[in-house]
Amino acid sequence: MTSLLRPALILTLGTLLAGCFNESDSSQDRQGRIHLAMLQPPRSGLTPLSDDAFKLSRWRTAETLIVLDAAGDAQPGLATRWEPLKNHAWRLTLRQGVRFHDGTPLNAAAVVNALSTAAAYAPKPRILDGVDLQVRADGDNAVIVSTATADPLLPQRLSSPQLAILSQAAYGEKGIINPLNAGSGPFVLKRINGTSGATLDRNADYWGNKAQAAGIDVSFVPDGTARAAALRTGTADIVEAIPVSQVALLDPAMVHEVPMPRTNTLYLNSKTGPFHDAGLRAAVRNAVNRQQLVDNVYEKRADVAQGLLGPALPWAAELRQPVSEPTPVRAPQGQTITLATFSDRAELPEVAVYLAQQLTAAGFTVKQVVREYAQIEADALAGKFDAFILSRATVLDSGDPVAYLYSDFSCKGSFNIAQLCRPAIDRALEQAAALPAGTARRKAIVAAEQLILASDAAIPLLHERVIQGENPQLHGALRDPRERMLIDEATVLVPTAP
Repeated sequence: MTSLLRPALILTLGTLLAGCFNESDSSQDRQGRIHLAMLQPPRSGLTPLSDDAFKLSRWRTAETLIVLDAAGDAQPGLATRWEPLKNHAWRLTLRQGVRFHDGTPLNAAAVVNALSTAAAYAPKPRILDGVDLQVRADGDNAVIVSTATADPLLPQRLSSPQLAILSQAAYGEKGIINPLNAGSGPFVLKRINGTSGATLDRNADYWGNKAQAAGIDVSFVPDGTARAAALRTGTADIVEAIPVSQVALLDPAMVHEVPMPRTNTLYLNSKTGPFHDAGLRAAVRNAVNRQQLVDNVYEKRADVAQGLLGPALPWAAELRQPVSEPTPVRAPQGQTITLATFSDRAELPEVAVYLAQQLTAAGFTVKQVVREYAQIEADALAGKFDAFILSRATVLDSGDPVAYLYSDFSCKGSFNIAQLCRPAIDRALEQAAALPAGTARRKAIVAAEQLILASDAAIPLLHERVIQGENPQLHGALRDPRERMLIDEATVLVPTAP
């Protein structure tokens, strides 16, 4: 179990982090600005066509045509109406009176440019895996979006932060996209300081309610202890992902636990190496002690996984059936395996230690590799590890898990760390994707999940709960299980009266 740091070291970390911000530590001197400490720095220069899009969304600087409500249903965003047409097409009416931060208007040309760029991008944004999307203008204030096959969840798909609409000037040559002064949200992205931070100011010309906060000062702080220290010392007003080991050091009023549609999964390389053998994958399945991970690493602030889809999607547990014919176990004979993970999420290296012990006890010889995510992702996707521990959001993009399952477990999935390719799984995912939202679609999703679990190429370990830290003087911070929203126009720092 992670031990507590000595007070002197904690103080040092807090002092070092204070240097990441330009403003005073005192909320009285911040002139209405919110200080935010985030877990991971940008991986792709804050292009919206990568996971960096979720930073732009959480800062409310980039906006999408559609947004999702708490139930995952589509609601108006930059589009006010949408209706299905013939030939797998949808017509979307654009919101009038919207201007991008560079002063140019939201119109059909801007939307066509943004979505066409996303559709042609390599690699494709995850939300467009398996989707052949085309878009054209229908006058100046509407667009027609079509797909090669029927896509009943296209409105939800268009809510993904990876399909945010930026001004045309943001899209440069060779796939370079610059989000500075290019969004349409209540905050304007003014500066990006590499991987250290970003600065946003209130958008005085926002089409909706104006932001109450004067701006947002962002610092990227991968070290979880330092993030917790920033909250405790008043350096940060909102802190992403407080490690469970730090919770006891914080005022309970600062700690907010949010159940997440996020699964900590052990991916096994089913294409090459020892785990090409299904019997050895089954041995891993039997060796894993999930409760030990939840109790000792997450200090019971997580849920033991029964499948890939967790408590954030309660219908999954109601529909899930046990795998009917699990693969027989082949006893390990000391095979050497490489178990890898990344250090950006503080708990994962500790999970790796426990799993290494469990797999060693089962008869494997385990080598561990731990690096920062930016330095390990490419090797993981290339299948260079036998096993990889990943914390993965399951409904991050569309509010529906099909995109995640397709990306991670289909033959052509762009994030297929398990190197899994089974026609039966692809067919099951295609069947689920063709159904409209509702009970039939949910049953098809669980049927596809059962096939994936039966492969033993992905061993779900636990479902995470994110611990979000907030300054008690901050009002209106958002606690979003989908990790799309964090600060909006109503979020404001209210200093304590002298």
